[in-house]
Amino acid sequence: MWPALWPFLRPYKGRIAAAVLFLILAAVATLIFPLALRQLIDQGLISADPGDRMMALREHFLGLFAVGAALGVFSALRFYAVTWLGERVSADLRSAVYAHVLRQSPEFFETTQTGEVISRITTDTTVIQNIVGSSLSMGLRNMIMGLGAVGLLIATNPWVMSQVMGILVLVVLPAMFFGRRVRRLSRASQDRVADTSAIAAEMLNAISVVQSHAQEDREARRFGVASEAAFDTARKRTKVRSLLVAFIITATFGALLWGLYQGTQAVMAGHITAGHLGQTVVYVILLVSSVAVLAEVWGDLLRAAGATERLMELLAARSPVADPAAPLAMTPVEGPAHVQFRQVRFHYPSRPDRAALNAFDLDIAPGETVALVGPSGAGKSTVLQLLQRFYDVQDGDILVDGLRVDRVRLADLRARMALVPQQSVIFSATALDNIRYGRPDASREEVVAAAQAAHAHEFIEQLPQGYDSFLGERGVRLSGGQRQRIAIARAMLQNAPLLLLDEATSALDAESERLVQQALDEAMRDRTTLVIAHRLATVQRADRIIVMDQGRIVEQGRHAELVAQGGLYARLAALQFNH
Repeated sequence: MWPALWPFLRPYKGRIAAAVLFLILAAVATLIFPLALRQLIDQGLISADPGDRMMALREHFLGLFAVGAALGVFSALRFYAVTWLGERVSADLRSAVYAHVLRQSPEFFETTQTGEVISRITTDTTVIQNIVGSSLSMGLRNMIMGLGAVGLLIATNPWVMSQVMGILVLVVLPAMFFGRRVRRLSRASQDRVADTSAIAAEMLNAISVVQSHAQEDREARRFGVASEAAFDTARKRTKVRSLLVAFIITATFGALLWGLYQGTQAVMAGHITAGHLGQTVVYVILLVSSVAVLAEVWGDLLRAAGATERLMELLAARSPVADPAAPLAMTPVEGPAHVQFRQVRFHYPSRPDRAALNAFDLDIAPGETVALVGPSGAGKSTVLQLLQRFYDVQDGDILVDGLRVDRVRLADLRARMALVPQQSVIFSATALDNIRYGRPDASREEVVAAAQAAHAHEFIEQLPQGYDSFLGERGVRLSGGQRQRIAIARAMLQNAPLLLLDEATSALDAESERLVQQALDEAMRDRTTLVIAHRLATVQRADRIIVMDQGRIVEQGRHAELVAQGGLYARLAALQFNH
């Protein structure tokens, strides 16, 4: 656990040293207290002369107060230092995991649920925060106090305490057995909690579908079953952990009572003083309480170990799509981009037996508008995903402006592209921030100009705060057509040399589609455009139409030429235009 967390702790070595120093000083102050108590009993209470006794009592009580004040100050400093450290490490770990997940390819999300990732980022980091910022310092403090108490007890009566220590060694062996089981159950418990988070995230993102099918009760029951499974696993973990704590405390207390009994016998025999026995009693209490706290902390550490394993799994995930070791520079190019697919063969990792593209050849000249059409599953969306390098091809090459996409930095490659997806994504932000998402430094005037070009300006101005209006989670305050026009304005503002349109007008009514199509036609004149469309009416003016089927190009040409050929495109056109 600690080797995995050390990279996050290392930047704060100074803070850690200060926390350890304050922790040691607080523990030492606690261990001094029984010594001061012994002096109070032996010298302040046993003195024969009343005047001397009063002066001695005053001095010893002042000494005890000084010890208590030191304990309070050092404990406060320790608390602040370790709490700060826990919050800081937790925030750094949370940010590191989130940033790492953002860089994963779509392949990662094919097998990992979003809710599970959220659970690890939130719940697991909170567990680690509690350990680093609280339990760990308590454990170290009580370990120092426990070891100090044992050392002083051994110095008091070596023979008796050697027997006690022998008994305590026997306590450790079953504790280790219980500890391994607690760790396994802790990991299982956190996995079950992640299952509930995954279900909740999925259903809340599709709440309209759940409600439209009247499945609220069914989904509530499904979530309840997952929650019950999480509770049952947590109950088992708590049961084993409780047995561990009960065993350690009982066995330790029994062993120390034996040592205390031997101490009382020594007082009766006159071998030690009453103050010495009082000191022994306090050290016994300190040792028992330290062991009790350490048993609790041990359980927390085992739980944190499970949380750390889950987080390290995320951090260990390596995206198959990454920047090359020696990337080629993509120098700024004026004008439209040049795109080439050369004998590309590709299958998705989840479907290795079926090629999504096979022997795919396509050369898109700078400034050309190319439309991809074909039945569902033909590979049209795959072309766009490979062009953005969400996946790497198994064979062949993809080039943008003469450079292979796997030889340049991802950020440089994707900066040359502006995408309007079929399902427009609206963030929980203002209309202004949503439009300039691809260009955060764009001025307000540029944002307004892009919105006007996408015919989004009018409805944005009618919102309560205009461009500063909050659009709600996933744009729930907008219609489907309005969300799509926001996405189109975002792409137009980005002003990239390559424009990717994936059913960009699919959510628009006939009038809005006509207006937006005019704006897109204007934008296409200055850049290379790759269009995916099922509605063939939107691609009739394309320079070239590529007809795809089963991952291959089966026809290409202009609309009239393809209709005249009487092939797949003609059949698709007949189905759409004859209705």
